Amino acid sequence: MSVKKGVSLIGLLMVVGLISCSQPSIEPLDKDAVIVAFGDSLTVGYGVSEDKSYPAILQKLSGYQVVNEGVSGEVTREGVLRFSAVLERHQPQLVVLFEGGNDLLRNVPAIEIEKNLAQMIAIAQAQQVSVLLIGMPEKKLFSNTAPFYKKLSKQWQVPLEADIVGHLMIRASMKSDYIHFNEKGYQKLAKAIYEKLQVSGAL
Repeated sequence: MSVKKGVSLIGLLMVVGLISCSQPSIEPLDKDAVIVAFGDSLTVGYGVSEDKSYPAILQKLSGYQVVNEGVSGEVTREGVLRFSAVLERHQPQLVVLFEGGNDLLRNVPAIEIEKNLAQMIAIAQAQQVSVLLIGMPEKKLFSNTAPFYKKLSKQWQVPLEADIVGHLMIRASMKSDYIHFNEKGYQKLAKAIYEKLQVSGAL
């Protein structure tokens, strides 16, 4: 191998290493770990039966107990108020934090949504509970995930599933109404979350 090629290879490996180190990770879950799915109607599984909700499907995929702590219509301000009690009740090792959609629909200022999500992440981390953050798209057609989700992921070093919700929202075949998924949509959502947990090191 030439010196030039050797240097190039070393440089490439360094870049790959830096990229991998920059991705937030989750400590591997214990065998008896509990996962809490915390969110609004998309966590509840509005539009399908309880066993077709994403937490129920995630439980089957992962083999872990996944507790559905979704509340239809909830905004992040309300989520903050019950978050500590949910952690106390279930003693989870991991929380899938899937909130902010109702705030965005109601035009709640981004800075307020970000503050509320940050407060929930801080509460979890103070109790050594890992967090997987699920991003929601902005309130416009074919929109990207609201920017504050990526900001929170970087600031608090929590993994973010940024794409799946926006991907499903623009596909009528995945939805039961304007903002909720159907059985196929929730299956896709659960699979994406499961794969993100694998990539992040939790599973």
